[in-house]
Amino acid sequence: MAGQTACLDRSSLWTVVGVNRRLVLMSTDDATAASGCLFCKIIAREVPSEVIYETATTLAFRDIKPQAPTHVLVIPKEHQPNVVALGASSPPAVVELFEAVGEVASLEGLAAGYRSVFNTGAAAQQEVFHAHVHVLGGRTMTWPPG
Repeated sequence: MAGQTACLDRSSLWTVVGVNRRLVLMSTDDATAASGCLFCKIIAREVPSEVIYETATTLAFRDIKPQAPTHVLVIPKEHQPNVVALGASSPPAVVELFEAVGEVASLEGLAAGYRSVFNTGAAAQQEVFHAHVHVLGGRTMTWPPG
């Protein structure tokens, strides 16, 4: 079933996505969300952003509500609602995402340290349901966060 998508007969709310011999349940709301996704529109250059780094599979741009002197979002160009779904869909995409985080930190002069944050789900304050990493730096970070 790898690489195939099928709807479950009992409910139109869920889609079964076959990935590397594993099954992942993904809401059909997430599956169709790409068409209205803010980050997908940024990737397509339909919405302006301050892009600071780009590869064939990732895009990095400044957050419009910065929480630190440096606050950059690094996103995969593949639409997935969160990093767990991205990892299930394409493990190499997660590696490429973290490589981009390292490049952004280097470009932004964050050798002294930075924080990489994934907010996963509404309860964690994820606002855009497209996998992304917040790269925060330029100040001392406190613990615990949030």
